[in-house]
Amino acid sequence: MKPGEERTLVLLKPDALQRGFAGAIISRLEAHGLKLVAAKMLRMDKPLAHKHYSAHVGKPFFEGVVKFMTSAPIVAMVWQGKGAIEQVRKAMGKTNPVDASAGTIRGDWALDVERNLVHGSDGPESAAREIALFFNESDIVDYERDVDRWLTGP
Repeated sequence: MKPGEERTLVLLKPDALQRGFAGAIISRLEAHGLKLVAAKMLRMDKPLAHKHYSAHVGKPFFEGVVKFMTSAPIVAMVWQGKGAIEQVRKAMGKTNPVDASAGTIRGDWALDVERNLVHGSDGPESAAREIALFFNESDIVDYERDVDRWLTGP
């Protein structure tokens, strides 16, 4: 990673794949100048869902989220770039699609708070913790793109 860059986890939730939005969501993140450095499709099991959403254990919506996230395949990805966490959050829009701006992933396509297509880490600590749940360091491939010099300079 270049100085000033960070990594963040993005999950394409079951509804993103079922509704055919995976490519469009990836394109939007790339348009923000971010670089995809790891990706895999998987079926999230309950133990992984409990670990990933551990901050929400005991909340009324917790079991519903676990059931939804384990209902169909997801795509886990690591995105990298300057301000990657904030860039992803900006691209996603607010959690509730009713409050999300037009032009954001959730504002344009999400149906409700649970079926909001995408998850992104909310800070550096959660990004590190979440990435480690889905990827080993050897799974992450940092590389140079020709466009990088136009986005961030030499």
